Amino acid sequence: MKYDFTTVMDRLGKDAMAVDLVGKYPGFMPAPREGLDIIPMWVADMNFPVAPTIQEAIIQRAQHPAFGYFMPTDEYFDSIIRWHEARNGVTGLAREHIGYENGVLGGVISALNVMCSRGDSVLLHSPTYIGFTMSLTNNGYDIVHSPLVQDENGVWRMDFADMEKKIVDKKIHAAVFCSPHNPCGRVWEKWELEQAMELFKKHDVMVVSDEIWSDIILAGHKHVPTQSVSDWAHDHTVAVYAPSKTFNLAGLVGSYHIIYNKALRERVEKESSLPHYNDMNVLSMHALIGAYRPEGCEWVDELCQTITGNIDFACEFIRTRFEGVRVAKPEGTYMLFLDCTEWCKAHGKTLDELQNAGWEVGVYWQDGRQFHGPCHLRMNLALPLSRVQEAFDRLDRYVFNA
Repeated sequence: MKYDFTTVMDRLGKDAMAVDLVGKYPGFMPAPREGLDIIPMWVADMNFPVAPTIQEAIIQRAQHPAFGYFMPTDEYFDSIIRWHEARNGVTGLAREHIGYENGVLGGVISALNVMCSRGDSVLLHSPTYIGFTMSLTNNGYDIVHSPLVQDENGVWRMDFADMEKKIVDKKIHAAVFCSPHNPCGRVWEKWELEQAMELFKKHDVMVVSDEIWSDIILAGHKHVPTQSVSDWAHDHTVAVYAPSKTFNLAGLVGSYHIIYNKALRERVEKESSLPHYNDMNVLSMHALIGAYRPEGCEWVDELCQTITGNIDFACEFIRTRFEGVRVAKPEGTYMLFLDCTEWCKAHGKTLDELQNAGWEVGVYWQDGRQFHGPCHLRMNLALPLSRVQEAFDRLDRYVFNA
């Protein structure tokens, strides 16, 4: 490969929550046993060096010794437009359709504040990203979950009948959509999106589509932007994006929305402006410009190849070595969502005991109950393959088959 996805970075003390929180708080991710190092597989950032063009863009801008007030440049907007055309075939996207958001979750809340009233019910699929749970609850919305169901092949699917019943029964007029889905890793097929949007159209349900994972698509799959599937979806969806997941830039902050409907866009932009905090960082702007260059596109292609290999390895290892653990192979993202129900039952263990056993040997995975998985663990595979292999070897020897 042209880019580096094999170097094991030492992130300790380098502003990395994934490792710096280990051993800091009683009862929360204690330090591993002596002789074993930390393998960070919980918080959803990556353990790969960023695309070189990002550092180049930041360094070039930092060489100018002034960082005063500024306005987003034409290059910033043009970079976003080119990126969506190159990655997803989007046409007709213009500067006026793009608006800055400090974070995707803030964009979700600004959109919901326009679409409905505080205290209204909002439809989400479960399992559910913990960030949705916290942000919607903190802002006074009543979350109504429509559980995804696994088909005969273990693929997570939307239950359209359940969605419609809850929309009608709860008088729902806003939905938060996750595409690709976190934590299940589904990359929705076009027909699924079309059917969901037809259902939302039928019942006058506005949509916020979180597409922050839309660049991390695994071999054999293709992301379809929610706004592209129908004229109605085009005009009734607020889509939120960021380079942060794709390029490991969460620490720089900087997301954006795409809204084609002028009236909806103006209302969301007004809502986003009200707290007087939603302002771009100049280095974040240049990081996006560096990321969205053609070299960044090449880097993402290699990233997706690397993550595809990691997931292939992990899912086969689980299938052959971890009896009683089930996992639906992700189609996008770099997360696994392990169902440990049968294993815990067979071994008389609680999920807490299982999670702690992994932490003890340096495998820092995440409690899936926060994502509405009753006996699940969420696991980040955005690491060099050598680290993934080491993590699964430890889980094999010390945890699942000890």
